Amino acid sequence: MVDVADKLACFRAITGLEDSDLCTEILQAHNWDLELAISSFTSNHSDNHPFSSSYTATDTTTTAVDPSNATIHLSDSTSIVPAGAPPPGLAWKIVTLPISVISGSLGLISGAVGFGLWAAGGVLSYSLGFIGLGSNSGRGGDSSAQLVTVSAASREAIEFVAQFERDYGSGSSTRPNFVSEGFMDALTRSRNTFKLLFVYLHSPDHLDTPAFCERTLCSEVLSAFVNENFVAWGGSIRGSEGFKMSNSLKASRFPFCAVVMSSTNQRIVLLQHVEGPKSPEEMLVILQRVLEQSAPVLVTARLEAEERTTNMRLREEQDAAYTAALEADQARERQQREEQERLEREAAEAERKHKEEEEARDRAASEAAEKEAALARMRQEKALSLGAEPEKGPDVTQVLVRFPTGERKERRFHSAAAIQSLYDYVDSLGSLNVENYSLVSNFPRVVYGTDKVSLSLKEAGLHPQASLFVELN
Repeated sequence: MVDVADKLACFRAITGLEDSDLCTEILQAHNWDLELAISSFTSNHSDNHPFSSSYTATDTTTTAVDPSNATIHLSDSTSIVPAGAPPPGLAWKIVTLPISVISGSLGLISGAVGFGLWAAGGVLSYSLGFIGLGSNSGRGGDSSAQLVTVSAASREAIEFVAQFERDYGSGSSTRPNFVSEGFMDALTRSRNTFKLLFVYLHSPDHLDTPAFCERTLCSEVLSAFVNENFVAWGGSIRGSEGFKMSNSLKASRFPFCAVVMSSTNQRIVLLQHVEGPKSPEEMLVILQRVLEQSAPVLVTARLEAEERTTNMRLREEQDAAYTAALEADQARERQQREEQERLEREAAEAERKHKEEEEARDRAASEAAEKEAALARMRQEKALSLGAEPEKGPDVTQVLVRFPTGERKERRFHSAAAIQSLYDYVDSLGSLNVENYSLVSNFPRVVYGTDKVSLSLKEAGLHPQASLFVELN
């Protein structure tokens, strides 16, 4: 989108106003709508039509239009001097500014109301047609109509192209391919395609116009050359866009053709203008010379654009590579961080397990020590409960105990002592690491289990002597 400075420069270049403050006020009054502001200004100054004043100039003059100061610089000593009355002064422009503002505002309001009614009518017509009540609801009618919104400049360009085809293009395919868009859009198109803009201002009332269009513009050689090397734009001076361009390009004679270009520093450069009827050969020589003179500029612009595109693509590739490398680094860092976290978790888990194992060993050792201490106390208590070993005598029984390890122990007991005393004696020795065992005699085999521990040795038949062995259960 054209910014404020560009709109101000274009407005000054097209209208010829040199007062920046006045131009700014006019544009602000029209909400910075460039086309509406220019249309409103030119409609209030229609008395400056090129037919109402006479100009003296050469047929072909190269000029440059600088929108920064709205002046025209000539490339030779020839100057364009208006022979009519001088343009209105600053005071008159300031006095008529409210009228222009009011008229422009009324135009905006009426245009908005008209567009609303037109859109509402279109919607109503579409709705009626959809239910079968519209005027086009028959078999051959269209089911709907597409709503297309175009600017006033584009509409004028479309009408000019259609009228030019009807007047001079019937039965012939050789004609300039005029673009169906406004002048500024055509200028942008020429800049983007690195071509010059060929401008034709059509004056339907001029006597030389029909012959020039039929014999020169529609000649096969010239139209092919223009279509190949230029972007062609045409406008009728009866239209607002064509009339504005005739004022901007200082058209004094018709037919009028020009070659313009848009430079990189926001300047509209008028490279060549041709006034009056010319033959196809003369036009071709002029256009070839302009094209040759402008070729270095166009080539430079194309190379600069390609360089900018290449640099932009290179920057995009570099940015993409940097982004990919950054993402790879971030992924690698994330993977390293996750690996570090995993190792820390595993180390913590191993430490926890090791600590639990140590605690379990300590607990087992403590329990074993406690058990050993309990067994020691138990053996000591049982040894004390046995009392002293009696001397040999008729009431003393000699008992021999053999252990599974082959160890043999022998002791004397009173014959009235219970078999439990034998178990207490075996326990007090500490030779067994088990608690569940039985004392058994071989011949005959008798197991002195829990059911006989209360019998005395004499009652159990173990007096005066007995040989028992320990049987682990």
